[in-house]
Amino acid sequence: MRAVGIHADVIVVTSRVWQTTATAIRAGDEAFLIDSPVYPDELDALAALLEQAEFDVRGLLATHGDWDHLLARLAFPAMSLGVGASTARRLDAEPGVAQRELRDFDDRHYVKRAGALALGELQELPVPGRCALGDRELELHPAPGHTADSIAIWAPWARVLVAGDYLSPVEIPTLAGGGSLVAYRETLDRLEPLVAEAAWVIPGHGEAFRGGEPALAVLQEDRDYLEALAGDRGGETALPRAARSAEQRRLHAANLAALHDAQR
Repeated sequence: MRAVGIHADVIVVTSRVWQTTATAIRAGDEAFLIDSPVYPDELDALAALLEQAEFDVRGLLATHGDWDHLLARLAFPAMSLGVGASTARRLDAEPGVAQRELRDFDDRHYVKRAGALALGELQELPVPGRCALGDRELELHPAPGHTADSIAIWAPWARVLVAGDYLSPVEIPTLAGGGSLVAYRETLDRLEPLVAEAAWVIPGHGEAFRGGEPALAVLQEDRDYLEALAGDRGGETALPRAARSAEQRRLHAANLAALHDAQR
């Protein structure tokens, strides 16, 4: 796990697996933790790391309901978990799914955990909307496309965009359960002004990177990929960036299958 301070009020933690990010944002004497790392030792180290940095975590947020973004409750079991209204509905409609997918991951990778994941009572947040943090507010923006329930979080005083599973420098755009090509394109349009204004963009997978032109270049690559994907009939879409690995080809095949199923 790697922890980097990108602003006086923002620390980004990157997991060893999938470069999954978790972001601690502070305002005054309070801090929120957004999303989560994955491995037990990373989760065990979170509280001490943030306490040492004088980030007093008072609550947890998740950008969407995929299991690898919900694990902060294992590090802070007494904390409430805030999610967008659509994520609350998703988790209510899928009882036990996140826990089962976590167990499947642990079984495949021989990971042992001290206890099971308990999400507890969720705090449902309005999206679009604002969430008070200390003497400031976080902005919550709808971001469907990767999943139907995704949100992005903007910290205006730090000019930091927590993008969830968008704008990754290491992973192509993916259409997960409930994902939509049309909604994904609309989300990129919606995020573009924030990306242009941002000092930093924090993707769900991949290290934080500079906003403005570097982030706009990633956004345009994602747009180009989605446009090509929409017209792909034989799996010939060129993958963006340098991450044309076997895993990215697998994700591309899954995107094609999702589009095929949606058109049936």
